[in-house]
Amino acid sequence: MKMKEVVYQEEYRENARGVQLFTCRWLPCSSSPRALVFICHGYGMECSGFMRECGTRLARAGCAVFGIDYEGHGRSMGARCYIKKFDNIVNDCDDFFKSVCAQDEYRGKSRFLYGESMGGAVALLLHKKDPVFWTGAVLVAPMCKISEKVKPHPVVVNLLTKVEEIIPKWKIVPTKDVIDSAFKDPIKREQLRNNKLIYQDKPRLKTALEMLRASMRLEDTLHEVTLPFFVLHGEADVVTDPEVSKALYDQASSRDKTIRLYPGMWHGLTSGEPDDNIDIVFSDIIAWLDRRCNADAGMDTFPADPVLPSSNGGVIERFATSSPAGAAMNGKQRQRNGSYLCGLKGRRLFQHSAM
Repeated sequence: MKMKEVVYQEEYRENARGVQLFTCRWLPCSSSPRALVFICHGYGMECSGFMRECGTRLARAGCAVFGIDYEGHGRSMGARCYIKKFDNIVNDCDDFFKSVCAQDEYRGKSRFLYGESMGGAVALLLHKKDPVFWTGAVLVAPMCKISEKVKPHPVVVNLLTKVEEIIPKWKIVPTKDVIDSAFKDPIKREQLRNNKLIYQDKPRLKTALEMLRASMRLEDTLHEVTLPFFVLHGEADVVTDPEVSKALYDQASSRDKTIRLYPGMWHGLTSGEPDDNIDIVFSDIIAWLDRRCNADAGMDTFPADPVLPSSNGGVIERFATSSPAGAAMNGKQRQRNGSYLCGLKGRRLFQHSAM
């Protein structure tokens, strides 16, 4: 199907555990793509609907964009939003993404990861799995560290760990619905609620523990991040802590790294803000990709050598939104309600989240 010079395609593939996983792609139909972008969606989310705007915009910018619904997410098979092992998600993405990169028509293309929220953790773990494979990463409000403000007590984690194999799919009592806190625009918020592919039930015990472990693993190894990356975060985000993105920027060993903090913006930078704000965010993302997508265009082997760093050396930039004053005030009011876990904010040990 065509969407204004973009071709959209869907396909199922079977993972190593015999589970059917939904995959999709957005391709520029007028020319060969100048780069490949691989989407890692957030917890409870999916690609074909929720990530459609992202896929379409990046394809219009000349990139071939590929997405996969994690096991139990979206249109993929499996127990709904049940993460038995976080590494299963990482390995499924790794297998699919590399199978695309190995295709003849995509050899020699720059390869970028794109991760939102929990998908940011997936992207960073993909980089950790193969540090020299990826050209770079775009990380939108990533989950990659446990905030110091609310680290769970080891005793509590130990108690839950003792019962996770007994009641792994038990659904934890949620806090207030995170959609209200993550997505600013009320019309977009309602569209999300009407998307039946988005998981909006309570998180499962094993899922919550696996997300916690993934965050802890990343927190201990942020200094090992070496790929070029662009991390974006709304300063009024009460779902993932902006300090987590700052920690990633400060601790990563990458020579090419950029962080941009948007005053007044919430968690859903690319899907929950007013249109003018979303335009700003995607303009920044596309500009960052533009400067790097041809960095290793001359490669003719698979995989590629690491991309050379750019000259910016990393900067912190703050950008005003279309309505910063009111949004920032609203953000301050919402900040009073938050505590933090895994980069997630909430009063309880684990947050009911659709990220």
